[in-house]
Amino acid sequence: MSKPRSLDLPPRTRAHRLETVRGGFAVLDAEPSGERRGTVLMLPGYTGSKEDFLALLGPLSEAGHRVVAVDGRGQNESYGPRGRAAYRRRALALDAVAQAVALRDGPVHLLGHSFGGLVARSAAVLAPRAFRSLTLLSSGPGRVARPQRVRIRALRAGHALLAKDRVWRTTRWLDSRGEQPDEAVDSDELVGFLRRRWMLTKVSQLSGAGRLLLRDPDGEAELAGLALPTHLAYGSEEMVWPPAELAAAAARTGAHHTVVEGAGHSPNVSHPRELAERLTAFWQRVDAPAHRAAKVSTAP
Repeated sequence: MSKPRSLDLPPRTRAHRLETVRGGFAVLDAEPSGERRGTVLMLPGYTGSKEDFLALLGPLSEAGHRVVAVDGRGQNESYGPRGRAAYRRRALALDAVAQAVALRDGPVHLLGHSFGGLVARSAAVLAPRAFRSLTLLSSGPGRVARPQRVRIRALRAGHALLAKDRVWRTTRWLDSRGEQPDEAVDSDELVGFLRRRWMLTKVSQLSGAGRLLLRDPDGEAELAGLALPTHLAYGSEEMVWPPAELAAAAARTGAHHTVVEGAGHSPNVSHPRELAERLTAFWQRVDAPAHRAAKVSTAP
């Protein structure tokens, strides 16, 4: 779970509902400072929400990007139906495509954090013309590491047996063990937000996302086959996907490769300005005339 360190909205950012052909989604929409260079759609991870990207909105919008962070179907403030069918890969991918189209800014840069990377990859395969590039942030084409698979199974079992608030308290205890190298003490305001987000997120979404993370096949072939420029970015202390496997996947697929030193599973929270600089550099290369129709391939 990503945990924002501040809930303050950056300048030029508004919270609103993005209406699409697949329903409405709660978003944070940051307008650029000065001339617009492009638009970025950001998908959050398992147990996360649009607020996970709050620290990135400022530096990316200052660099000229419109940045739209979204609560996915059933996450936090976005509506989500009950039932497994609503949270299958294709359904979630179609949502992301509809969100990109609804932004009315032409092909957009797509970024998915953790579980959001799985959704983003599926959306890019389904409708590559809707996107300018694909960034998987702290998200692999490979399998989730074993300790995290155990945790996901425990959370799914907990939802089947226990009250949601009881599962929340268990999750808080697990988080207190520290997934981030530089984890800060949570304020009362932040704890209140995290609990509210947990209680608003649909059990069907938590269960469905967990199931997809556990069963997702190795997506390396999908990634290599994309005509889109691709980017694998993660922290040097990443724990959900083994960093060595991510580095190998980047090399094999020709994806642009970013490692944020000292960051854990959420560089978007712990190292937002460094990450923003690396993302902006990648998107500038993608948008350069000589690279628009080609997949970006660089050394780490």
